[in-house]
Amino acid sequence: MRYVIIGAGAVGGTIGVLLGEAGRDVTLVARGAHLDAIRRRGLTLRTPDRSVTWRGPATGGPGPEPLPADTALVLTVKSQHTWAALDAWADTPVVGGGTAGQRLPLFTAQNGVANEPTALRLFAHVHPVCVWLPATHLDPGRVIASGHPYPGMLHLGRYPAGADETDVAVSADLTAAGFVAPVRPDVMRWKYGKLLNNLGNGVQALLGGDLPGWLLDRVRAEGVAVLAAAGIAHSSEDEERTERGDRVGTRPVDGQPRSGSSTWQSLTRAAGSTEADHLNGEIVQLGRRYGVPTPANTAVQIAVRRLARERLPAGTFPLAELTDLVQRPE
Repeated sequence: MRYVIIGAGAVGGTIGVLLGEAGRDVTLVARGAHLDAIRRRGLTLRTPDRSVTWRGPATGGPGPEPLPADTALVLTVKSQHTWAALDAWADTPVVGGGTAGQRLPLFTAQNGVANEPTALRLFAHVHPVCVWLPATHLDPGRVIASGHPYPGMLHLGRYPAGADETDVAVSADLTAAGFVAPVRPDVMRWKYGKLLNNLGNGVQALLGGDLPGWLLDRVRAEGVAVLAAAGIAHSSEDEERTERGDRVGTRPVDGQPRSGSSTWQSLTRAAGSTEADHLNGEIVQLGRRYGVPTPANTAVQIAVRRLARERLPAGTFPLAELTDLVQRPE
């Protein structure tokens, strides 16, 4: 299997480097200064135990040549960039005829649950990936993977449900690369459970340091209530703890603990956008559809959007103002 990693940031960079180190054919897709750095000096992955630099093909998008028929596309861009990436790659020709959207498997290794139905508009073979992979990307050409003893756990399956031989083959490659990669016919149930955990990302990005437990509990409780009203199944916290066990913890890298969530990283890089609209915003839109109030998730979404829009640093939103937003009626 050949792999095209669309979005060589924290998650994509970790997956791509380790697959490449395991001898798999990997092409990384990046942009801007990050792409330039990878082309000049490779992509350096630092882990709690070592540092490895991958040097291989890197591109900014599809090239003129058809993709080999044994290619798997791995989508690891942030959820707000999903449509642009899908649109760029769906019509790419494949050796033997047809297009990537018609013939190639697309693995959505992303936070949130909106990527899969979006992808199904352009790709016939969508494979969700539930990502537990603590990693950080702040500097061009560098990724820090804090997971230990395994770099991450990646649940694989088909969308909307089931699993097939492609999942088994990719799972084997990921396992060879050092990941825990179980195949799950109910992978979306795990992704909805991960969504509930990710609702705290925005809180951490807004406030930094010590986080108010009441707010973390509130955003999750709203999420649980909304999923119940919508009849959407999700993995439980006990299931997830048992599944991860002692296999995917975190360790400091170069003496430094992991800095923050993917949302925190987007604000720190002044990227101008974050995943909050696809995390807390997912709960907000479901709440509006099913008549469940979601004031805490609404407040977090509004506040994160403000910091991103104004390119203000992570951890600088006043708690008193955030509390006021939570208490303000919709």
